[in-house]
Amino acid sequence: MRGQARASVHESGPPRPSRRVFTYIDLFAGIGGFHQAGDALGGRCVFASEIDAEARRAYAANYGLEPRGDVTVIDAEEIPDHDVLFAGFPCQPFSIIGNRLGFDDARGTLFFEIARILRAKRPRFFILENVKQLSGHDKGRTLEVIVAVLEEIGYKTRWAVLNALDFGLAQKRERTVIVGFLDHGVDFSFPRPVGPGSLEDVLEPEGSVDGRFFASPRIVGKRLEKHRSEHFPAIWHENKSGHVASYPFSCALRAGASYNYLLVNGERRLTPREMLRLQGFPDAFKIVCSDSQTRKQAGNAVPVNVIKAVLEAALHAEGKIVGQSGQSGRQSGQSGQSGRESERQSVQ
Repeated sequence: MRGQARASVHESGPPRPSRRVFTYIDLFAGIGGFHQAGDALGGRCVFASEIDAEARRAYAANYGLEPRGDVTVIDAEEIPDHDVLFAGFPCQPFSIIGNRLGFDDARGTLFFEIARILRAKRPRFFILENVKQLSGHDKGRTLEVIVAVLEEIGYKTRWAVLNALDFGLAQKRERTVIVGFLDHGVDFSFPRPVGPGSLEDVLEPEGSVDGRFFASPRIVGKRLEKHRSEHFPAIWHENKSGHVASYPFSCALRAGASYNYLLVNGERRLTPREMLRLQGFPDAFKIVCSDSQTRKQAGNAVPVNVIKAVLEAALHAEGKIVGQSGQSGRQSGQSGQSGRESERQSVQ
């Protein structure tokens, strides 16, 4: 029964629309979490860029599109026109020049590459993804510069911290998502939570997992000395201080984490396929790289369900103008301050 339920959720992914309604580019593309969401909602990818060769190999095998390499050496004029820009970019500090926050403050960072492409190509809107810590990075100055640059280019910008666990996935993965529209009349609200996914739909049937994924008796014994779980199935998590806890969902996958950072029922590691499922990739996604590379790729990926929900809200909002309904559509949650920050939104 568990296998049947999992097949309905993961095997083929969401049905693809018969008509393509927008074009998009995929920067810092990884293995295509944005691509999965874009395709599901009628998008057509016209350009992708990813510096990691193994991720490019996985991307090409699954989407029939070979991503370009280092985005810093790609001229914006080489990039096709597009409606939407997607990017999951690294979190980096800025060298703020004087008191004015603007485009020049972004130079020397990978975010600058996004900004220069937005300035040159001017897509209808963008969706950016970063770690949760971006919102407080460098005492908030990093995000402040990012929003200032995006607004200087001409985009009405909002941001939120969203959790994959709230959007049908069995993984607690909080991410900062930034959305901006060239049309300032668009009344956008971040999507509301729908609840978690089921861990049972992610895990392989008992007895079917290869022995290489099982932890040694010594590691299992050490976990059992520290913890007894109240959940089954459960993912056991050991933090950097050695504290062990377990939940009916996974803590955030991490590309550089210890191989034994997460253990299924305290006994075995997640398989590459299970990691991809935790990020919302369907079983139709081809695994063409080694186990270690696929773990890294899954740990770096954006959660598909979160991006799909945000994209769907953005596409829907393009038809709504502020004032028609008498409300701005702002959700309850932790929001920004006055002035420029009034256009931001942080939903917990």
